[in-house]
Amino acid sequence: MGICPVASRFMNWPYEIQLGWRYTRQGRTGRRNGFVSVISAISVLGIALGVAALIVVLSVMNGFQKEVRDRMLSVVAHVEVFAVGQAWTDWRSRAAQFVSHPEVLAAAPFVAAQALVARGDDMVGTVVRGIEPLEEGKVTQLSSQVTEGSLERLVPGNWGILLGEELARSLHVKQGEKVTLMAPGGQLTPAGLVPRLKQLTVVGTFRSGHHQYDSALALMHVEDAAKLFRIEGISGIQLRLKDLHQAREVAFQLHAQFSPWVEVRDWTSTNQQWFTAVQIEKRLMAIILTLIVAVASFNLVSTLVMTVTEKRADIAILRTLGATPASVMAVFVVQGAMAGMIGTFLGLGAGLWCAYEIDSVVRTIEALLQTQLLDARVYLISHMPTDPQSADIVPIALVSLGMSFLATLYPSWRASRLQPAQALRYE
Repeated sequence: MGICPVASRFMNWPYEIQLGWRYTRQGRTGRRNGFVSVISAISVLGIALGVAALIVVLSVMNGFQKEVRDRMLSVVAHVEVFAVGQAWTDWRSRAAQFVSHPEVLAAAPFVAAQALVARGDDMVGTVVRGIEPLEEGKVTQLSSQVTEGSLERLVPGNWGILLGEELARSLHVKQGEKVTLMAPGGQLTPAGLVPRLKQLTVVGTFRSGHHQYDSALALMHVEDAAKLFRIEGISGIQLRLKDLHQAREVAFQLHAQFSPWVEVRDWTSTNQQWFTAVQIEKRLMAIILTLIVAVASFNLVSTLVMTVTEKRADIAILRTLGATPASVMAVFVVQGAMAGMIGTFLGLGAGLWCAYEIDSVVRTIEALLQTQLLDARVYLISHMPTDPQSADIVPIALVSLGMSFLATLYPSWRASRLQPAQALRYE
């Protein structure tokens, strides 16, 4: 009977690798020492669970971050260019300059200001944004977020206003009803400074799923907003990019090209505090979960120490046959590294499966516990978002393998220092 080509190729490998793999298989099957095999299995499973937990947690955090980002960008443009010094009267010529940038897809004008919106005894501070309805759809997804009415109802001269759902709810106002908008500054009269008030008609509401905008953003036509806030033209221009992740670089380039008469903000700087908090939380969670992998990896130390004690006679025979201390050390490094690799790849497989099937896992847990983990009325989503990224998965695998390798060095070094005469004295 012929030898399998794979087996034949394995037999040609260095004996250190063959022995290390043999000891690893013996540890898993427990043919020589059941206790050692149990400790070895626990170490491998600990590494696998730690790696899987890291992948699942970071993937879910990425998913929530992506969900919030997408909802945010349904209201906010990728880049906002503000006029410095004086407002722009001919926004189309300015927009043409920005659209000439190879990364910019579209542009739309806006007017931005803060005001108070009141109805009866209810008064709420808001951010008022004047938009051009026909151009807004090119840079944001606001038109798809409207729940009542439409952006087209914002007609110049009709003095209509579109409110976020939470803002409309706090004012107890519905579509077709009137609200009073109080603009900053006022009119100087013989009786003193009188605030500028304007009565507006609510033409609809929108819901982005982002509380910051649903509770404090109001939309008007850009011409009405310019008249109300006494702006000769527009406050700035919104830009949509080909790649949203290039927003910071494009903003820097535009600022360098058109300064000092522009101020440029990208979507990451507009919500910098939120993104900074998410990144810090993600890093801390990764550090905490990496400790699980570290504990499991260094359990290999005890496994290898017991294996070295068990294999004292084998080590003595190898040394007698001419094996060098480096070769003996390599045998046990291979054994520990193999256990680390098995645990890491098991964890990668389990973690990626859970990350991609997280909805099924969540539904199973909800069915077993008879509870609802994600209430759409509270979290505004009914599914568990997930976004596995290679930028997270590759470092997790490398760190796990690195820790497993480091854990093998001391027991392997002890094995290489074993003297044959001492090892065979009591055999």
